[in-house]
Order: sequence, then C-alpha cells, then structure tokens
Amino acid sequence: MLEPLQAQIRQTQQLIQQAQRMAYDVQTIEREFGRQYKDADLSGSQRTMVAGAEGRWRNSVAAFEDALKVQAGVVGNIDGARSAIDQLVTASQSATGALQAAQAGNQLLALQSQQLADLTATMASLSRAQSLDAAQRAAAQAQAREQMRRFLARGTGYQPGSARMFHD
Repeated sequence: MLEPLQAQIRQTQQLIQQAQRMAYDVQTIEREFGRQYKDADLSGSQRTMVAGAEGRWRNSVAAFEDALKVQAGVVGNIDGARSAIDQLVTASQSATGALQAAQAGNQLLALQSQQLADLTATMASLSRAQSLDAAQRAAAQAQAREQMRRFLARGTGYQPGSARMFHD
C-alpha cells in the first residue's frame, strides 16, 4: 500500500512545483515580491506603471490557476484513498496476529499522513493565491494614488482645452 500513497504525494508535489510566475521557493519569492510589489516603480512612465500592474494581475490569475490544479489533484487522490482504506480495513479486520494488525494500523496512519499532506498543499496553494491577490490590490491602490496625484498636479496634470468635433 505504500507505493500508491507515495505516488499520490509525488503527484501533489509535482503540481506544486509547476507553480507559475512566482514559485514556492523562498528566495524567488523574496526577489520577485520585492521587485513587483514592494519596490514597484511609481516614478516611471504611465506605460511602465500599466505594464507592472498587468504583470501583478497575471501573477494573481496564475496563482488562482495553480490553486485549482492542486485542488483537482487532491480531489483525484480521493478515489485512491478510498480504495486504500477499503483494503487496509479489510487487512486489519482479517489480521491473524498482532504484527499484521500493527502493520495495517501503520498503513492507515500513512494514508492519513498522505491526506494531511494533500490538505496542507491545498491550503498553501489557496493562501498563496489570496496573498498575491491582496498584494496586487495594495500595489494597485498605491499606483492609483500616484496616477491621481499626477493628474491633479498643477501645470503638468490635466489641462483643459478646446476641441473641435467636426471640420468646417
């Protein structure tokens, strides 16, 4: 029973390792989060700010997609877990000695550990998506304040003028 459980854990790990844009690696997160969120350039051109906002939005969307993939993988593991539970309970109930009963109990604990790992992966991927989305909103608010300041700035902001709609 151990190999199928390990295969399910490997599958969940592979889904996590496929995380798009901002990975689960701490050093990568520190570098990319600092560059895209904390140290976002609000002094650049309008085009630069829009490109940064789009990149942050793409991070959020990719994180939600990653969370959905992990959740789908975990849901896919449910059938395997149910089958394993049936086999292990049958083995436990038909155990003829203390050693067989203990082994069946240990395998049930291994299954439970695999399910906890799946739950942890699901929570981590969902929390990652929510964190990136919240960071994206905070950066958007900072950018909006800067854009409003520029718009309202004397002499450099909006200057009303006459416009002709049609040529005479």
